[in-house]
Amino acid sequence: MSSPIDRDVVIADTVHWMEKAVIGLNLCPFAKAVHVKKQVRYVVSEAETPEELLEKLMEELQYLADADPEKIDTTLLIHPNVLTDFFDYNEFLDVADAALEDLGLDGFLQVASFHPQYQFADTDENDIGNYTNRSPYPTLHLLREDSIDRAVEAFPDASDIFDKNIEKLEQLGHEGWDKLMEKP
Repeated sequence: MSSPIDRDVVIADTVHWMEKAVIGLNLCPFAKAVHVKKQVRYVVSEAETPEELLEKLMEELQYLADADPEKIDTTLLIHPNVLTDFFDYNEFLDVADAALEDLGLDGFLQVASFHPQYQFADTDENDIGNYTNRSPYPTLHLLREDSIDRAVEAFPDASDIFDKNIEKLEQLGHEGWDKLMEKP
């Protein structure tokens, strides 16, 4: 059995990461607006098995699909006690995509991935570029396709985001990242 989860700490750590890295470094130019408008739903799952997480994921996908986008535009499903190994987590992403299809939400919602050990294909595990997707805890980001479409329209160079993020992190380096993520 995993250790008990302090939801407040998990959410605070995630918000800190959002504010310092995702928004602070502008890794996602679309994140600031939904954060400022308080349209991000933070859900901490106590799941300890992939099956329990899948159940929670399906609940949250349906919840987001049914929610008013003006109130909840996106959900961060944080799961500290399951899929802590990145390769297990990465394999679960296929299960998450299948869940979208099973619920008939493929094309309406999508699942993005963040993990403390995130590693892009063909990179070294300590490559600073991996930090663009490194969150404090394993996290499934549930988002609306139409929100992505609107954001891409508003940000004409959206296809350049990934390359610019890698460049930004290479300038920052590991020491800069560690300093950025220090808590006050």
